[in-house]
Amino acid sequence: MATIIIILAILLIAFAVYSTVRKMRGKAKSSCCGSPEVKTVKKVADTDESHYPHRYEVGIEGMHCSNCARAVENALHEKEGVWATVELGRNRAIVRTKQEMSGSDFAEALQNTSYNVTAFKEIGGEKG
Repeated sequence: MATIIIILAILLIAFAVYSTVRKMRGKAKSSCCGSPEVKTVKKVADTDESHYPHRYEVGIEGMHCSNCARAVENALHEKEGVWATVELGRNRAIVRTKQEMSGSDFAEALQNTSYNVTAFKEIGGEKG
């Protein structure tokens, strides 16, 4: 009888350890923001730089990981005529646009996210 109780206790402990490890692995696969690290950037159809005469440097607050950077790029790519590349380490995006834009245009693009525009400056395009 004691042997059966010991075997059941060992199985119960093994199951608890297995469950805990599975949960921890699931979290390890997530980014710092809790989302899986599989978010892909929405591709820009037109990647001919000559079609984007305006370039901007946009400071972004709230990014912590590559998943955050992808989320910012995706939000910016939702605007027509925008091609953005986020530099996570510098907390900024370099944005090419087909039309002239303002800082408030970029803030609007990020309004439904947890990221904020902290700086904005035109850095020129083909002519600059």
